[in-house]
Amino acid sequence: MDLQEIIDDIYLALQPRLGEGKVADYIPQLAHVDPRKFGMAIIDLDGRIYKAGDCDEPFSIQSVSKVFTLTLALGKHGETTWNRVGREPSGSAFNSIVQLEHESGKPRNPFINAGAIAVSDLVLAGHTPKEAIAEIVRFVQYLADDPSITIDPEVARSETATGFRNFALANFMKSFGRLEHPVEHVLGVYFHQCALAMTCTQLARSGLFLAANGKNPLTGHTVVSSQRARRINALMLTCGHYDGSGDFAYHVGLPGKSGVGGGILAVAPGRASVAVWSPGLNDNGNSLIGSLALEMLANRTGWSVFGAPAA
Repeated sequence: MDLQEIIDDIYLALQPRLGEGKVADYIPQLAHVDPRKFGMAIIDLDGRIYKAGDCDEPFSIQSVSKVFTLTLALGKHGETTWNRVGREPSGSAFNSIVQLEHESGKPRNPFINAGAIAVSDLVLAGHTPKEAIAEIVRFVQYLADDPSITIDPEVARSETATGFRNFALANFMKSFGRLEHPVEHVLGVYFHQCALAMTCTQLARSGLFLAANGKNPLTGHTVVSSQRARRINALMLTCGHYDGSGDFAYHVGLPGKSGVGGGILAVAPGRASVAVWSPGLNDNGNSLIGSLALEMLANRTGWSVFGAPAA
């Protein structure tokens, strides 16, 4: 199987459709991104890299960062993390407040906004907001083996200035006693983690430990236990695309986490880590062309966790 040929074919096939979907203009800084951008990178367990398009152009990873903060929170708090946030698909929009009211302020899973805010509160434990933000950046730099990864300050400012729904979610959780730190501190961490700027290549490298039973195969460092890697992958598969998670599992069949910046990190366990970026979103807030690219990749490679397609 020639992965470079496959990724080149996908890029060529999707060229006529670039620009489809709606850029996330409710975050003003993201509204300026060219909707025709497309990048894709695959890194296998031997470190071979396969690239196409704008794969080395940094973009705002937004909610893809929730995979990394969840990993940090689990490292700090272990299974007690689940006292604060659930593990079930939401079936609601990523920024919905409705379920929080029904469930006494406990978010349904760590990948919707409310859940990620709760996880930010856990990461903040024992730290100032600046220290927690620095820890998140260092962790992602460590995973990617790339000290150049940074937060885009303009995106962070843009999110802070317009994040009224997230302020409402955080205050609602605080009213139920679900957050231990001041709302402003928790959201400072949350907005900055979402403003991480990465390329597809860096993002694919960062997710490689999830494809290799918790160990970075290129450095030999154990990031998490194999059991924890499996569980994070399970959450990505069931909850990683908000209320479009079932559709993504149906069409792609890989653990994945999307972000409204148009990025998706996908994991082919035992095989590779994949990152794709296309800013136009579908109705569920997931990259429209990125999802199509991953479906084409899964079909060509047989990497779906549910089995290879019929010959």
